[in-house]
Amino acid sequence: CYGVMRFVMENEAKGCEIIISGKLRSQRAKAMKFCDGYMKKSGYASSLYVDKAVRSVLLKSGELGIKVAIMLPHDPTGKKGPKTLLPDVVTVLKPKKDNLVTHPF
Repeated sequence: CYGVMRFVMENEAKGCEIIISGKLRSQRAKAMKFCDGYMKKSGYASSLYVDKAVRSVLLKSGELGIKVAIMLPHDPTGKKGPKTLLPDVVTVLKPKKDNLVTHPF
């Protein structure tokens, strides 16, 4: 899982989450969660930025479920990610140089 996460993060993703559930190492079913980076979980931004996939694998010991969520980066052209900015991104602009009044009266 760490190799997959490293591959995803090296390809300019903002975040990645992998959840594997089922009989992993013993008879008792468990879920393992692997997270890296920044991931939006709720709101309209999560539907734009997060790409999700779910698959199940049938093994001899039982069935494994794999969920992968990848948060895409912001791309102004719209090729690698959404065009719209995240709502929590703040851009600070430089102040305008106006004629400052030293003595108002």
